[in-house]
Amino acid sequence: MKPGNIAALPETRRVVALRHPGRWASAVVVIGFLLWFANVLVTTEAFEWDVVSSYLFNPLVLNGVLQTLEMTAIVLVIGMVAGTIIAIMRLSPNVVLHSVAHFYQWFFRGTPPLVQLIFWFNLASVFPRFELTLFDHTFFSISTNTIMTPFVSALLGLGLPLSAYYSEIVRAGILAVDEGQWEAASAYALTPFQTLRHIVLPQAMRVIIPPTGNEAIGTLKFTSLATIVSFTELLHTVSTIYNTNFQTIPLLIVAALWYLFLTSVLSIGQYFLEQRFAKGSKRAVKQPLISKFWSNVLGQVKTA
Repeated sequence: MKPGNIAALPETRRVVALRHPGRWASAVVVIGFLLWFANVLVTTEAFEWDVVSSYLFNPLVLNGVLQTLEMTAIVLVIGMVAGTIIAIMRLSPNVVLHSVAHFYQWFFRGTPPLVQLIFWFNLASVFPRFELTLFDHTFFSISTNTIMTPFVSALLGLGLPLSAYYSEIVRAGILAVDEGQWEAASAYALTPFQTLRHIVLPQAMRVIIPPTGNEAIGTLKFTSLATIVSFTELLHTVSTIYNTNFQTIPLLIVAALWYLFLTSVLSIGQYFLEQRFAKGSKRAVKQPLISKFWSNVLGQVKTA
């Protein structure tokens, strides 16, 4: 630039934040819908919130909640243990093990849990007794109805389908681990079982945990199907009550509130498990608001 020639300086411009009118408009619509929905909940007389509050902590309802939690826990153990075994069989180079696992998945994923519940509950019509007879000598004999109680029927009808679905979750997690991990473990003379237990599965858990949490929540809700075999879980309990007092809608709301509470607790547990197994991962798990609230509460308790 020659002296004496003053170049024109650019005008000073004020930085203005980018506006998002569409976001605000959609937020207003959603808030309006929520206000309308809240008004419906409060003003609809058929909901009978006084009846809901009187039965929410009723001893019979609480017993149904406990039975639901017990059923959920046992079904999850059955599904996760059996599913892990089936997944390992599916990945086995042994043709027999691979074929059996594939047939297991095909059968139990292809038949509805409700059909399986009814089948197991009526197994006595096919096999009246369980007995072991050898050379005309009966070692033991027991009535099928004695074994296939509503509780056992529900465990089999819910646990076996879950194991078939969970086996695919485990298989996907194992396949997500780089094959180089197997080769490195083999170089250190680790057995396939040691490699799976100490190297592969810990890395696969980051992939396995999110769908496992989803399956746990689904299992909790699927326990309501056990009412078809007269197992006294939450839905069966409230249905027994409303068949007596004819307060159908309020009692269904009681059941829905308990299911919402229990699934929320499971969702929080799922988040903390994801955080535990996501350590070292580049992608951070986004924390839901309810999980952030409980994280802050637990943090204050620890520092107190």
